[in-house]
Amino acid sequence: MSLGDHFREFRNRALIAALAIAVGAVLGWVIYDQLVKFLTEPLVELSKERNSEFVRLNYAGITSAFTLHLKIAMWLGVIVSSPVWLWQIWAFLVPGLTKKEKKVARLFVAAAVPLFLIGCYLATWALPKAVEVLLGFTPEDSANLPNAGEYFTFCTRFILAFGLAFLLPVFLVGLNSARILPGRIMLKGWRVAIIAIFVFAAMMTPTPDAWTMLALALPMVGLYYLACGFSILMDKRRASRDRADWMDVPDDQASPL
Repeated sequence: MSLGDHFREFRNRALIAALAIAVGAVLGWVIYDQLVKFLTEPLVELSKERNSEFVRLNYAGITSAFTLHLKIAMWLGVIVSSPVWLWQIWAFLVPGLTKKEKKVARLFVAAAVPLFLIGCYLATWALPKAVEVLLGFTPEDSANLPNAGEYFTFCTRFILAFGLAFLLPVFLVGLNSARILPGRIMLKGWRVAIIAIFVFAAMMTPTPDAWTMLALALPMVGLYYLACGFSILMDKRRASRDRADWMDVPDDQASPL
């Protein structure tokens, strides 16, 4: 394919992904009230523990409520349409892989969707604790009136960050399938990888307690080692196959090696 063909294919696949997100956003627009109730549940529980006026969201500006309605709808659209845009990413990369590597890649695209959704689900478990810790610094006999836009942005980014973080093994194995990152190199750099994972988890979970950070970091570490093990296995199988292909070539023919 020429460079222009690659750009056209990227445009078409990006358009399909955008349309899928837009369709999912329609669902988010319809069930907006249920989404807001779900995201504000930690605030309601905190208010019950202290007093009814402890936390109240502040919708500043005439258009802020409409803007939030649109943002939350788009956020749900990204989550609901994850099978489509993950598939489009894979389909754009497929032409660069061999026939056998495509079969392996299909398995990991199939794993990408549940991993993304599991990460989002784990975030819904950690979110109430994060909100509770952050608002716990509010002095007694005081009220906290957070900006509604800032609060919902924090919640939606928090959940999406967990989902994207769980795509780490898919990304690593994809690089290995393309023969860019060997499995032994991945395993050799485990110290740097673990430090990077914990730094990422600390940035994505801006709470002073360690439990929320560990809720994201520990599964990522496990998925990292799983990707290393699978990549090493793939490297060994590729090396064995390449060696067999070279041995079967007649002496008067050029081998792939």
